[in-house]
Amino acid sequence: MSMIKCISPVNGEVYAERPAMPLELAKQVVSRARQAQKAWARRPLDERVNLVLSGVARLNEMVDEVVPELAWQMGRPVRYGGEFKGFNERGNYVATIAADALKPLVIEESDRFERRIAREPHGVVFVVAPWNYPYMTAINTVAPALMAGNTVIIKHASQTILVGERMVRAFVEAGVPADVFQNIFLDHETSAALIAAKSFDFVNFTGSVEGGRSIERAAAGTFTGLGLELGGKDPGYVMEDADLDAAVDTLMDGATYNSGQCCCGIERIYVHEKLYDTFVEKSVAWVSNYKLGNPLDPETTLGPMANKRFAATVREQIADAVAKGAKALIDPKLFPQDDGGAYLAPQILTNVDHSMAFMREETFGPAVGIMKVKSDSQAIELMNDSQYGLTASLWTKDAERAARIGADIETGTVFMNRADYLDPALCWTGVKETGRGGSLSVIGFQNLTRPKSYHLKKVTA
Repeated sequence: MSMIKCISPVNGEVYAERPAMPLELAKQVVSRARQAQKAWARRPLDERVNLVLSGVARLNEMVDEVVPELAWQMGRPVRYGGEFKGFNERGNYVATIAADALKPLVIEESDRFERRIAREPHGVVFVVAPWNYPYMTAINTVAPALMAGNTVIIKHASQTILVGERMVRAFVEAGVPADVFQNIFLDHETSAALIAAKSFDFVNFTGSVEGGRSIERAAAGTFTGLGLELGGKDPGYVMEDADLDAAVDTLMDGATYNSGQCCCGIERIYVHEKLYDTFVEKSVAWVSNYKLGNPLDPETTLGPMANKRFAATVREQIADAVAKGAKALIDPKLFPQDDGGAYLAPQILTNVDHSMAFMREETFGPAVGIMKVKSDSQAIELMNDSQYGLTASLWTKDAERAARIGADIETGTVFMNRADYLDPALCWTGVKETGRGGSLSVIGFQNLTRPKSYHLKKVTA
């Protein structure tokens, strides 16, 4: 039996491991979920919602276990306290909109006809969650899927192998039936085989572009619904009227927080020539204040990347860019903890352009490139010069200008004067190779259900 292992970035050793479930046993898990689904869907909506909220609350009670586990598994410093703020915000918000999002659309209610469009759960939803924000990304789908009457099977990335196990434990202890929400440990081949066998009614995957392609290939011809949030290369644009200090603070945090391992992290910044020099100077000072080190140390502000191979990709992109003329501005002597492995110093590059992989390919690390621009049109052209489109961050005092520019950007979300945030009231979605579908908001509920029409002609004397 093969083992799925989490190699801790803290010390390079195996932190946790679980046996990969054989295909036949995995099919039994799916069978139990399918058998439990109808009874779960028949429960009153408010009962389902309250049970999910109880699961969210129960997980919060596990904070002393969850926070150090995250540090060991993927390297986030314990000083940041886990993911409970976003986890709670998202779970609680979808609970407040569930009734409205799922209520029927009534076309006619007369003495002759009843015509309406209802929302029905898909059935069994398979959530394949990533390692970078393993709780927050999972709750985006788990909470509304369960509230809508689906059963859920969750599979987490090997890097955060304990997260699905802990989430399911919390929800079951809070009263969600065991077969309604199940955790499963699978290798890629078994996951693909289950999808190809039409085991699931909807699959939600958050991860790499290649991972998304694998999911699509496995689902080909099955007509299984898919939600895919894949890569990103999110830009920021600082206009000449921006609040400079606020832009530096937010964009540098967006580029480096969580060691840059954020789906909507800022990876490239375009600054109007009037502010460029000052923006770069302030950004270098901001990033230089990080303390790189062991994430279990409360003084650490920047932990290791989740895996040394992820850090190797960032180093390769930086080295390639420098060889092509880019200038690295962060003094490596400030970060002696950079060990050439998972512990990676942050970096800012200037003299960059779009011929460099660093400005085109997903970096997913604590490094960002900054380019000077002369106009909105130039900035728009550069922001759109990407195979990805998740978010874009615009910095200006003029909301009309931001909206006008935003309309021309190929992206899923337009931010003005903020970045790297997921608003649960809005649809989280992307374009191009960032994926398809959308989570959270009313639209998230729609994607986790299907429409069913009722045309009832009433018998009259």
